[in-house]
Amino acid sequence: MKKSVLFNKALLLFSISLFLSCAEKPKDTIPWVDLFDGKTLNGWHQKGGEANYIVRDNAIVGSTVHNTPNSFLTTNEMYGDFILELDFKVNSTMNSGIQIRSNSFPNYRDGSVHGYQVEIDPSERAWSGGIYDESRRGWLNTLDNNPDAQKAFKQNDWNHYRIEAIGDTIKTWVNGVAAAHLIDEKTASGFICLQVHSIKSDKKAGTEIVWKNIKIVTDSLSKYSQKSSLKPIITKNKLTIDENKNGWQLLWDGKTTNGWRGAKLEEFPKTGWKIENGVLSVLASGGAESTAGGDIVTTELYSDFELSVDFKVTSGGNSGIKYYVDTNINKGEGSSIGLEYQILDDDLHPDAKLGNHEGSRTVSSLYDLIQADVNKPINPVGEWNTAYIISKNNHVEHWLNGVKVLEYDRKSDTYRKLVSESKYSKWPHFGELDKGQILLQDHGDLVSFKNVKIHPINPTKN
Repeated sequence: MKKSVLFNKALLLFSISLFLSCAEKPKDTIPWVDLFDGKTLNGWHQKGGEANYIVRDNAIVGSTVHNTPNSFLTTNEMYGDFILELDFKVNSTMNSGIQIRSNSFPNYRDGSVHGYQVEIDPSERAWSGGIYDESRRGWLNTLDNNPDAQKAFKQNDWNHYRIEAIGDTIKTWVNGVAAAHLIDEKTASGFICLQVHSIKSDKKAGTEIVWKNIKIVTDSLSKYSQKSSLKPIITKNKLTIDENKNGWQLLWDGKTTNGWRGAKLEEFPKTGWKIENGVLSVLASGGAESTAGGDIVTTELYSDFELSVDFKVTSGGNSGIKYYVDTNINKGEGSSIGLEYQILDDDLHPDAKLGNHEGSRTVSSLYDLIQADVNKPINPVGEWNTAYIISKNNHVEHWLNGVKVLEYDRKSDTYRKLVSESKYSKWPHFGELDKGQILLQDHGDLVSFKNVKIHPINPTKN
């Protein structure tokens, strides 16, 4: 009798405990929308390589193929802000990822998919849930300092990802453990992809990764967003992991005027320029050249270099990035003299239709000398664009938003002929300095800069 009572009490306690645990389990009230119907690949299409994607047992199965680049099963729809959840199981020998806010343009690396990737990494490195910038900047947020997230991934078993992309913030969780927290302003929208990575000849073809329960929500995101326990990694005016490894330097620190002075001053201009929220802006003053704060230049000289600058132009705006500048030339009115990567609102500024060489004053052109590609990928006025200039052994290239738009050889006969036909013909040996300063131009219009970075060779003090 005593045993029976004890058994009944134990059973009652177990039942109460089970009831309470069920009652306490929160109900998922998020209005999820399925991105995968469990039966077909409707709503998806393939980009990049030729890996195999099929539907099996209510899941999408991707399998590797030899002699093909990375493959991406891509949503037909584009997404900006969202919360995404999905489950996946990956072979321990594979590498994969979930692309978000990604794009493919014909003139960018022959249509390569590029953008943020939430890594799937079953290797010993264990960076699953980290954020990689596919075909652009490389690693942005690794898991080197996040052992809890590294341990959260389950080998040869189902794993659950939660990915939040809201505004400039991307957060990830692996099986409920916070993995990455990134603040980055590069791309605001794009498609979502399921990646099957390319494989080398020594790897087995047909190796599989499987995804299921793929769902998204795009409305009322602040209501459903979760807090991350991680300190965010902020990329604005900071070097990325790969830039640090490859010897890049910040040319502007995002906060001070260190490393810069007025082109015709011993110090930084007291007026005409503003630093606010990590953005350096030359202020509007009526559109005249170098009449307000004036141009600013680096305090160091550079010979061969790579230069990257994010810029944003206002309606009808005009400015420029000059290189191989000597501020001892032209101490009078107007801008300091140097080769110029033009910054312009091509649609509204009259300079777009001027110049001794047709189109040579349009955005990203070599000012007054060489027109940039007319099919250049320019973002609208008010949005950020990225200028990239590389000068090596007198060969120079201008790039805009990851696309090469022109190239030329300094000191060549062809170059010298162009100079002789331009406004620069009065300056002997124009643009042929072995080293010079980098300049940001004051042309009297509101233009902003950030992420000013350089990869120099043999810099020397001015």
